[in-house]
Amino acid sequence: MSDTRRRVKVYTLNEDRQWDDRGTGHVSSTFVERLKGISLLVRAESDGSLLLESKISANTAYQKQQDTLIVWSEADNYDLALSFQEKAGCDEIWEKICQVQGKDPALDVTQDPIDESEEERFEEIPETSHLVELPPCELSRLEEIADLVTSVLSSPIRREKLALALMSEGYIKKLLGLFRVCEDLDNREGLHHLYEIVRGVLFLNKAALFEVMFSDDCIMDVVGCLEYDPALVQPKRHREFLTKTAKFKEVIPITDSELRQKIHQTYRVQYIQDIILPTPSVFEENFLSTLTSFIFFNKVEIVSMLQEDEKFLTEVFAQLTDDATEDSKRRELVNFVKEFCAFSQTLQPQNRDAFFKTLANLGILPALEIVMGMDDLQVRAAATDIFSYLVEFSPSMVREFVMQEPQQTDDDVLLINVVIKQMICDSDPELGGAVQLMGLLRTLIDPENMLASSNKTEKTEFLSFFYKYCMHVLTAPLLANTAHDKSSKGTLDKFNRSISACVATEASLFNFSFFFFFFFNSELQEGSTKINPVCPDNFQTAQLLALILELLTFCVEHHTYHIKTYIMNKDLLRRVLVLMNSKHTFLALCALRFMRRIIGLKDEYYNRYIIKGNLFEPVINALLDNGTRYNLLNSAIIELFEFIKVEDIKSLIAHIVDNFYKALESIEYVQTFKGLKGRYEQEKDRQSQRLNRYRRDARSLDEDEELWFNDDDDDDDGEAVEKRMEDDFPDSYGKYMEAKKGAANGANGANNNGKAAAIPPASPAVTPNNSSASSVKTVALPATPVVKTALVGLVDYPDDEDEEEEDEEEEQSPRKRPRLSS
Repeated sequence: MSDTRRRVKVYTLNEDRQWDDRGTGHVSSTFVERLKGISLLVRAESDGSLLLESKISANTAYQKQQDTLIVWSEADNYDLALSFQEKAGCDEIWEKICQVQGKDPALDVTQDPIDESEEERFEEIPETSHLVELPPCELSRLEEIADLVTSVLSSPIRREKLALALMSEGYIKKLLGLFRVCEDLDNREGLHHLYEIVRGVLFLNKAALFEVMFSDDCIMDVVGCLEYDPALVQPKRHREFLTKTAKFKEVIPITDSELRQKIHQTYRVQYIQDIILPTPSVFEENFLSTLTSFIFFNKVEIVSMLQEDEKFLTEVFAQLTDDATEDSKRRELVNFVKEFCAFSQTLQPQNRDAFFKTLANLGILPALEIVMGMDDLQVRAAATDIFSYLVEFSPSMVREFVMQEPQQTDDDVLLINVVIKQMICDSDPELGGAVQLMGLLRTLIDPENMLASSNKTEKTEFLSFFYKYCMHVLTAPLLANTAHDKSSKGTLDKFNRSISACVATEASLFNFSFFFFFFFNSELQEGSTKINPVCPDNFQTAQLLALILELLTFCVEHHTYHIKTYIMNKDLLRRVLVLMNSKHTFLALCALRFMRRIIGLKDEYYNRYIIKGNLFEPVINALLDNGTRYNLLNSAIIELFEFIKVEDIKSLIAHIVDNFYKALESIEYVQTFKGLKGRYEQEKDRQSQRLNRYRRDARSLDEDEELWFNDDDDDDDGEAVEKRMEDDFPDSYGKYMEAKKGAANGANGANNNGKAAAIPPASPAVTPNNSSASSVKTVALPATPVVKTALVGLVDYPDDEDEEEEDEEEEQSPRKRPRLSS
């Protein structure tokens, strides 16, 4: 048998009964020696790798659907599907399958999987009885028909025979005709039998039957039959809902009648599966799997047909962004785009890429800026869903658009700032929408998904943009709720009342944004050093601040330079630690987690900032205020200090022991603080030993110099050597004498001040030529030492310029001693 190749998509049915796209390639049917038979092979068109290798078994049931699909099951709960690009390719492979199995290619099914006992019984059935004999389609025979349909469900062979009989005699339409008669006569018994019959026919799981049952002239009668469940006292009113309540709105007139019919059919079949029929877990494995496939491939076809209609999509986005469009019309348009994006998830990757690029070219992102600022909560929710599809598809595309936006005088018109303000003004008490938006912002600012970009500068450019134009909007609620001085408490209350009013009245985000920026520019003053210890008690505000802190903590972990600069400039950690006083423990833990991530970086720049600002004070106060309670806050604080001890962060250990050990030494249920004290003493001993070594070296060098100068002047050889050295090295000797005098003066000064100057080892000896080593005195040329002896060394000292800057800042803002509760 010769190979035939056709372009296909390979799908598998997952545990959630959804079809997963496994890739695109070319299919062939060929003999595989390893499998001992003719097999279907699919090789990826990208790299030629093997996507599928499936032997065509004589007992495997294959189904041909919608002219371009072949579906089958290889094992329990493992369904496969090939979606062909061309009908001719599907027909050719179908003929190969039927040829191997000895079936008629005119049929759309071959057979169902059967076990050994079923196969034995099938062999005993005479060939002439290849169909199930159906009773006449009459009112008096409905009970008999119902019993027949129910009885065959347990036998794959009989299910197949019944399906063929129903198709060959046009039986389905005759049954639906009886339904209309029974309903006119109010024949409840007959209607109950018809419910069992139609339900059983659906469980036959045959695509060919679905094509008949879900056609325009049959589907509403099928829904009607399913209303009369014998278990219900009164029938459901599904048809009334589908025809009167559920209204199909064409936001833009659809001229393609086939497309309109496909949309109606898909909605109604989805309703049957999700609402009318019980959940799939009630049935056997893979029951109604063909129904799931039917809906899935309908959606693929709808998206493809819409995407190919360029005039339709162009008109949709033109009206969506037109200022003259009414709000109700815009609401319908944005809901349509949302459903359109949801359907696109059924496309294979390359088609989905083309789909979203088409939306981007049509202006989906500028349109989102408009609709996310509308008052309608449903519209904003739909716009958020659309934005999430775009971010999940391509964060780089969204970032590129944001950076190319015209730089307006007010930053609040930027798309990311609109998203941030929608997060801040979420009216949901549980902040469900805010959580979703925070996740999207996190994806956008995550450097991990910037690394693979073809634009190597994307990370630097976008982060610079974000911290310049957006970070102040994100941190504004945090800064407002940790206001500096007492006079700002009224400002804080005003801010919280304004947010509540914004949420209660569903005010426009753009109207609120005017107040938002005016408020922070006029009310909050930078530079004050006193912090108001009162924290927000409103639960919704606390939740919002926790979300913001979670995002800032992510920034600390992933944005090394930008977030460090922002924290230092805004004194952000001090403001965050005010939240340690919150009555909401989860908010205090978020603040502590923020500090823990900063300390976890082991960056001395951060450490000096923490020490200078005395920022351990609110943490230790929280620990002492917590008392003997053994809770999450206690454990988190202890873990912070344990990390400092284990990692031996010397500067922080010295600061903690010097300033807080007296308050902490009584805590004995853990050894953390005693361990910090031990680390402190060990480092102090090492520094003391090092200092003593420097002193010994200095005394030894002084003695060597004195012996050299007091040596016997009558030694002729020595005089000759010294004379020759002076002649040969006049410059070096002169420099040495000057250095010696400077060192002597420095030593005297150090002795007077009770400090010793450390002198490094002497330079290599200089020996004159043609002289005996035994009779020649070596000349040491020491360098003038520069030693810092302040604060017996527990830390690495900063540069002189840093010390001068720190001294100036300390003079302007003297450090307070910690306020520790007993």
